[in-house]
Amino acid sequence: MGRRPQPDIKNRLLDACADHALAHGLPDRLEPLATATGTSARMLIYHFGTRDALLRAVLGHARQRQLDAFGDLLKARSDEPYTATLDRAWTSITGVDGRPYLQMFGQLRESTVQQLWPGFRRTATTDWLGPLEDGLRSIGRPELATLVLAVIRGLLMDLDATGDTARTDRAFRDFLAAVEPRPRHAAASGS
Repeated sequence: MGRRPQPDIKNRLLDACADHALAHGLPDRLEPLATATGTSARMLIYHFGTRDALLRAVLGHARQRQLDAFGDLLKARSDEPYTATLDRAWTSITGVDGRPYLQMFGQLRESTVQQLWPGFRRTATTDWLGPLEDGLRSIGRPELATLVLAVIRGLLMDLDATGDTARTDRAFRDFLAAVEPRPRHAAASGS
């Protein structure tokens, strides 16, 4: 008679594996994850079945962490304009808290890693549309969600390629200034 699955152990292993992958990227082999969890590759396989199943679980777990953290950042707040909320979210997403996610999920653009989560690019896009629409509704502009997301994604790709934080930050703030609702009298007079 075999051992019964132990979800608490599996969850602890998954947390440790996700921490390691966010800090160092997805490994090619199981040994770095085994070392990070204080167990063996054999025990990881026991709990997750295969290397690819473990890596998919790690990606899914890290993605949920990202959605939880950045989803909260994108929520409209009654005490600030939504463009200020977006500016703060951008700072966090591109800062110390967000970079590990950007680096790890950036690996999913590579063909070998992309096979772990074939629909990731679509999911990574559609996941953010709802929260952006909700937030932009607070300034009467929910239809801009796709545009805002496209600008964010484009600037993130630019930042990844160039490392030019000052330029991409400035570009995002210029974009936010264009999105900022104008007072009714200025809009009516055309100024």
